Amino acid sequence: MLPADFVWQAIVGTFQLNILNYFAETVWSDKGGASIFCSQVKWVKMIALWCINKRLIGGCYVWLNKGRIAVAACAMLLGGCANLSYYAQAVNGHIDVMRRSQQISKVVSLADIDPDLKRVLNKAVALRRFASTELKLPDNRSYTYYADLERPYAVWNVVATPEFSFRLKRWCFVKAGCVSYRGFFSQTDAESFADQLRSAGYDVHVGGVPAYSTLGWFSDPILNTFTRSELELARLIFHELAHQVVYVPDDTVFNESFATLVEQEGIWRWLVHNDAIEAYDAYRERRKRQKVFNTLVLSHRKRLEILFKADVSDAQKRAGKVHIFNDLREQYALLRSSRAEFDRFDAWFEKPFNNARLATVSVYTHLLPGFKALLSLQEGDMARFFYAVKIIAGLSKDERLEALQMAIYKSRQNRFAGMFQSGAQ
Repeated sequence: MLPADFVWQAIVGTFQLNILNYFAETVWSDKGGASIFCSQVKWVKMIALWCINKRLIGGCYVWLNKGRIAVAACAMLLGGCANLSYYAQAVNGHIDVMRRSQQISKVVSLADIDPDLKRVLNKAVALRRFASTELKLPDNRSYTYYADLERPYAVWNVVATPEFSFRLKRWCFVKAGCVSYRGFFSQTDAESFADQLRSAGYDVHVGGVPAYSTLGWFSDPILNTFTRSELELARLIFHELAHQVVYVPDDTVFNESFATLVEQEGIWRWLVHNDAIEAYDAYRERRKRQKVFNTLVLSHRKRLEILFKADVSDAQKRAGKVHIFNDLREQYALLRSSRAEFDRFDAWFEKPFNNARLATVSVYTHLLPGFKALLSLQEGDMARFFYAVKIIAGLSKDERLEALQMAIYKSRQNRFAGMFQSGAQ
C-alpha cells in the first residue's frame, strides 16, 4: 500500500509555504503590484501557521480566512486556478482536524467518555511516553492530542495509471516536490476527481487511509481512524515518529524501510517492557500474511507488465488483462479456502480490479536488512542508531545503498567472530 506520510506535500502547497515565496520572489518579481501584494500575503500566511501550530484556531480563524482569500487572489493573478480548489479542500481539511483535536488528558477526564476509548487513550499516553524515553523518538506534542473525525478514514487517496501501464500519474507542487497520488479529506471530492481521470482514459483507484503525517511541522493527533487495537496504535505512533527523525525527499524505500525497522523494534521492546511477548507472535504472523498477499499480487502484476510490452493489439491486451485478473481472484480463493486467517484481504478482492489498484500494492522495505544490521552494530542503542542513519541520509542514493550493504557485511563479520570466540572457549 502507499505510505501514509503523503498529504503533507499537499498541505505545504495548500498553505503556500513555498508557493507564495516562489510567486513573490521569482515569478512576480517583474509584475510590480502583484509582487508587492504577495509579499504582504506572507505575513498573513505566517500568522495563520502560527495560529494552527499554537492551536489558537478559534481566535485566529479570521486570519485563516484572510490567508485563504489572499492565496486565492495570488493564484488567480498568476493566471491559473486549476489547483485552487484542491489546495482549499486540503487546508480546510487539515484545519478541521486541528480544530477537533483536544489534549488527551482533557478527553480522558470527561465524565461521559466511552470506557473503551478511555482505555485506548490511556494506552496511547503510555506508548507516547515509551516512544520518547525508551526508543529516543522525538519528544514533542505529536500524538498527545486526540481527534474524532466522525468518519472511517483521515483522507482518501486517488491514484491513476494508463490502461496498459503501472506508471502512476504524478502531480507536482512548487518547491514541495511531486507525488503519485492526490489526497482528499472528503470521499465525495475524491470520487469526483477520480471520475474526471476515468473520463480521460485512466485506470483509477480511490483508497481510504487512516492517518497522515506532517513530519513534525504540526502536532499530529491520534485519530479515531486508527485506535482499533493496541498494536496498531503502537505501530503507527512509532512508525510516524520515526519519519520525524529522518526523512529523505524522493526516496520512499529508504524512508519506509527505516520507519518499519523502528516500528518493529519498538513493538518488540514495548511488549517485552509489558511482559507480553506472546502478542509479538500475532504481530509477526500478520506481517507474514501481508508478505504472502504482496507476493501473490505482485506476481500477477509482473505477468501484466509482460503482456503490456508484448507486440499485440490493444484488444488482445484487454482480453489478456481480464484473464490475468480472473486468475488472481482464483488463486486467492484457493489460498483462502485453506487458510481462513487470510480473511482480512477479502474486502480487497471483492472490489473491481484495474492497474491503479494493483499499483498501490508495493514493497517499500527492501532495505530493512540493512537497517537491522546497522542497529545491531550500534548494540541496540537507538540514539546511536538514529545518529548513524542521519549521517547516511545525507549521502547520495547510491552511497546510502552502499552504506547499508556495508552494515550488513560488518554485522555478519561480527557475528562470525563471536561464534569463533565462543567455540574457542
